[in-house]
Amino acid sequence: MARNARGGPPGRKPRVQLAAVAVAGLFVLLGVLGFVPGITTGYGDMTFAGHHSEARLLGLFQVSILHNALHLGFGLAGLLLARSVGGARVFLAGGGALYLGLWLYGFAIDRESAANFIPVNDADNWLHLFLGFGMLALGLLLSNRVGTGTRLDNPFDRP
Repeated sequence: MARNARGGPPGRKPRVQLAAVAVAGLFVLLGVLGFVPGITTGYGDMTFAGHHSEARLLGLFQVSILHNALHLGFGLAGLLLARSVGGARVFLAGGGALYLGLWLYGFAIDRESAANFIPVNDADNWLHLFLGFGMLALGLLLSNRVGTGTRLDNPFDRP
């Protein structure tokens, strides 16, 4: 069977790109849904930023205008990056590392302080942990055979 330079059948996008599009699309969807009353409870109590926002996406995840805008921006950036294999890798693996950092930040800060400007709550923190590991795994595991046009590098094959 013929293979394209990305490691897959001709005319098909590599799985890492498809995963990046799916994850980026999810972020865009979450960003939009954060502005929809009913899907976001306490919509009238949403603030631009900070821990005082009482809005909850799906009644669970604390959101603000800034939080929703960050989801939208991250998702749109992911859709642009997913146009190439390298960009898809960067979005998934780099974004996963970023979300793991955000998870650590969410546990380190005082939730009632100005440091909680995004804002985040316990549900957000657990979601950030899941997203971080999931995106990192997708970015690293789905891209092993794409982008180089050659076989995988094996350290024992080197002179």
